[in-house]
Amino acid sequence: VNRPKVLLLDEPLGALDLKLRQEMQIELKQIQQEVGITFVYVTHDQEEALTMSDRLAVFNEGRIEQIGPPAEVYEHPQTEFIAAFVGVSNVIERDGSRYTVRPEKIRLLDDGAQPTAGGHVEDGLVRDVQYAGPFTRYHVTLERGGELQVLAQNLEGGSAQVLEAKGRRVRLTWHTEQQSEIEEAKEGTE
Repeated sequence: VNRPKVLLLDEPLGALDLKLRQEMQIELKQIQQEVGITFVYVTHDQEEALTMSDRLAVFNEGRIEQIGPPAEVYEHPQTEFIAAFVGVSNVIERDGSRYTVRPEKIRLLDDGAQPTAGGHVEDGLVRDVQYAGPFTRYHVTLERGGELQVLAQNLEGGSAQVLEAKGRRVRLTWHTEQQSEIEEAKEGTE
């Protein structure tokens, strides 16, 4: 065939169920590596964008808001739009600045427990608990106002422990390097 240097794939797996989509992601990456061409992969599925890309561009109203390796875009979003668009994120206002921290980066401790050194601490009340198999999502109302989501991996069974969490006072902690200062949405780059 023509041997193009770039191939545009626009939502190529959109109509597939989750299991088949995940299998085809592996196949497409192998084909791309074997053939040695660049794929421009368009998708609205954030997880698919993270897993399929070497470089990720997030568009907002037709303009590039951030571009970089997937881990960099996910771990260090530059704006609140990117933080919300690529996964779930908590936005925290403190000392005149706005920060984002991902729910899986936050540790849930018993009320009064001492966090590790170098960590940020918030106290709150567990408002809601959602058990989801491999993880549990906690919605915590902070004492100082606002709410954070926490994702905790279910490493030790214990669904009874999850159910007992609702209404409990807790302490949330995360390392300062796990949060990113964010700015207002950019005008973008064409």
